[in-house]
Formats: sequence, structure tokens, C-alpha cells
Amino acid sequence: MTDDGGGNDAGDPVGDDPLDALERLEAGFALKDERRTGWQLRGVTDPESVAAHTWGVSLLCLAFADEAGVDPGEALRLAVVHDLAEARTGDVPTRVDSSKEPLSDAEKERRERAAMAELGGPFPAVTEAWETYERRDTPVARFVKDMDLVDMCLQALVYERGERYAEGDEAFDSEFAALDEFFATAEPRLSTDVGRRLFDEIRARYERVRDRPGDGGRANADSS
Repeated sequence: MTDDGGGNDAGDPVGDDPLDALERLEAGFALKDERRTGWQLRGVTDPESVAAHTWGVSLLCLAFADEAGVDPGEALRLAVVHDLAEARTGDVPTRVDSSKEPLSDAEKERRERAAMAELGGPFPAVTEAWETYERRDTPVARFVKDMDLVDMCLQALVYERGERYAEGDEAFDSEFAALDEFFATAEPRLSTDVGRRLFDEIRARYERVRDRPGDGGRANADSS
């Protein structure tokens, strides 16, 4: 499941009154408190914020840009704004079963574009970076998207290692044990060699931790 934060009103994000530059930045700072929805649905204790996720993606971009053969500065430029719209829309989870997603892809895109029209208005560099990431028509944008997915999987490993979530949440598909759904939604969307390599390594470590002996309901769970 693609983990996304939750809690904001999912209606049209743009109000009637124009905001000045600092007010738009202040609105963007909501990402520091916006919790990632997927972790909340799974009952993770004190889940990360969208801003914390953005930092993780940025660190991964800096660490693996050379291996991917992309410019690290350009990757960071896209990474830092890639979820900015969620300051207004909230974080919408991606599910293996798309019927469980609260918004259609078209509606999600409409709301995010409305949010960026507000938040990025006086900052053309911010809007351009976000648009570049959304188009995924450059090697850098595809690499950053993969690091977005890898960050989620690495965070799942952290939460699994710390046993920081509740079992048996009805919001999750019964076919998935532990945090397996996060890996199941990430894998088909990977598009780079470095992304797939990191995914495979992280999933192998996650499965070893998930299946460790003496771990009650988590042990011997089926992998995704």
C-alpha cells in the first residue's frame, strides 16, 4: 500500500482569498504534521509525517543518484516538492485493491493540481519541479519516484523491526500479513535498476524480521 498521510479535508483545496508568498509557505509547512495514511490504517504507533517521508526520499536520492546515473542536485530538487500538494489534499493511500482507494486517479490529480496552483503560485521553480516529477518523462523523475517507493519499504522494515503496528486491522486486505501490502503496491511501480535492487534487498531483510521465530502472529506469514 502506498503509504500516504491523512487528516486534511479532501475537498477543493483552493479558497476564495489569495494568499501571499509567506502564507503559502506556511500552508506547505502542514506537511510537518500531516501523518502518512497507510501507516495510520495499519495502526503504527507514532507514524511518520509526510515531511519526514520527504526527507527519507531526499536522503535516498542523494545516496543513490550516482549509481542511477542521474544528477543528485536535480533529484533533490524534485524530491523536496514531490508531495507538497498533500499539505492541502491530505495523503491518499494506494491499495492493491483499487476499489478501496478513497479517490479515483483523475480526482486525485485534479485536487493536487488545484493545491499546487495555490501553494506554488508565486514560486515557479517549485511548481516546475513538481510538474517534472509528476510527468515521469525524465530519468531523474523516474528515479525519484522509485526512491519514493523504496523509502516506504525501508520504513516498513523499520516499523516491522520495532513491532510498531497492530495486527488484524480490518482496513487491510486479509490476504496480506504484517506490512506486506506496502511491498505489494510498490513492486509493480518500480522502473529503475537501482530501485529494483534496493527493493529486493529491503524486502529480503523485512521478510527475515517478519518471520523471526517466537514472534507470535507475525512469524511464518506469507510474503507478498
